[in-house]
Amino acid sequence: DFEVQPGEIFVIMGPSGSGKSVLLKHLIGLEPPDSGEILINDEPVDSAETAEKYRMAMVFQSGALLNSLSVGENVGLYLAEHRLKKPEEIDKIVSEKLRDVGLADAKEKAPSELSGGMKKRAAIARALVIEPQLILYDEPTSELDPLSAVVIGEEIAKLNKRTGVTSMVVSHDRDLAFGIASRIAFITEGRIISISSPEE
Repeated sequence: DFEVQPGEIFVIMGPSGSGKSVLLKHLIGLEPPDSGEILINDEPVDSAETAEKYRMAMVFQSGALLNSLSVGENVGLYLAEHRLKKPEEIDKIVSEKLRDVGLADAKEKAPSELSGGMKKRAAIARALVIEPQLILYDEPTSELDPLSAVVIGEEIAKLNKRTGVTSMVVSHDRDLAFGIASRIAFITEGRIISISSPEE
């Protein structure tokens, strides 16, 4: 059992196979939990009413960009597919979100032209277009060199500070966790064994 406070960066650490990714799947509704429940403000996360009230976004470990689309098209895909905005509005939002993550010049590029760190930032921009109240990050610094990992950590922290979005980060990266976390939870065999602040 654990609670995540509004606006905090909550990092979950643990060995491979400990249940970190399964927990994320529970949170976004890809897998139902065997027992217990997940609540947002005391409302079940899997109810239609909750889905309408709260917006969650996921930044996948691989970035999950579509190679057949430009970076800009990837970032605006959700809005375009669901016809939530006019094309000119989508274009403006995409430019804004790419600028927010330091990729203003990458809009027309193909994902294959981006470095690993740039792909992660593009994935963060794509998450931001829906103005989420909660962003889930799955191993955001995996497969990155140390410098790129630091940049991604800084982006997560800046977004949290600027927008007040609640962030949950699953990571093996100790430097990332202790650099950005409000609190850190350690999980093993599907159980949270401790929660502490980085200073403790």
